[in-house]
Amino acid sequence: MNTLLDIHTHTVASGHAFSTIQEMARTAADRGLQILGITEHGPGIPGTCDPLYFRNTNVVPRQMYGVRLLLGAELNILDTTGRLDLDESYLRLMDIRIAGIHSLCWQGGTREENTEGMIAAIRNPWVNIISHPGDGTADLDFEPIVLAARESHTLLEINNSSLNPQRAKAKAVPNNLEILRLCKYYEVPVILGSDAHISFSIADYERIYPLLEQTDFPPELIVNDKPDFFFEYLEGLRTTDSPLLTSSKGEERQTLPQTGESRL
Repeated sequence: MNTLLDIHTHTVASGHAFSTIQEMARTAADRGLQILGITEHGPGIPGTCDPLYFRNTNVVPRQMYGVRLLLGAELNILDTTGRLDLDESYLRLMDIRIAGIHSLCWQGGTREENTEGMIAAIRNPWVNIISHPGDGTADLDFEPIVLAARESHTLLEINNSSLNPQRAKAKAVPNNLEILRLCKYYEVPVILGSDAHISFSIADYERIYPLLEQTDFPPELIVNDKPDFFFEYLEGLRTTDSPLLTSSKGEERQTLPQTGESRL
């Protein structure tokens, strides 16, 4: 796969990452990426940037070293209602919005309740991507999650960092294998995420590739080498060849901005 985009990365602004925006963009250019997402942690994570940060991202150029930048957040899904840790006044300022469950600020319940919370976030018209749904932080039922993602054109991420043995996430491999098998069966696109917290990890999907091979996952359902498909799919303008794929968000979102001058 000729990787052209990595949407889930963090800079020093997240409080526990180690590279600046310019360092991240330079490495993305060196690695041949066309698009880089900078998605700092939402305020539910200790030590991350103040919400004011997200109100001032208009000062950052959206092209650096030939790479298009998408600035946004990795929001926290807080509870089983799908509540997020930033409200719409912030979300509309972002180029891209990822939402995920993190143990530091997650108030979970039963498997059914957790799944309902995840689905509520998937159906939120502002959410573009769900980060590391398979990392095991919450006990989830993946089939209804995959079906909700298909309906809503919200991409599910297969997260490379979650598969790092040092993270000790015992359920990450079996959970991600299940997600991949379900997405293959229902013809639902996925996005690979590096979750890079330092520039050296940008576009690093090495721990994901064995899972793709094990599930014989179709390359056409991976968006990281398909920038046009990535944007069109999120906007409900494009589906896979499956007649089952429909959009429920296309009329609710505006087009993702091409530069920092165009805001959601």
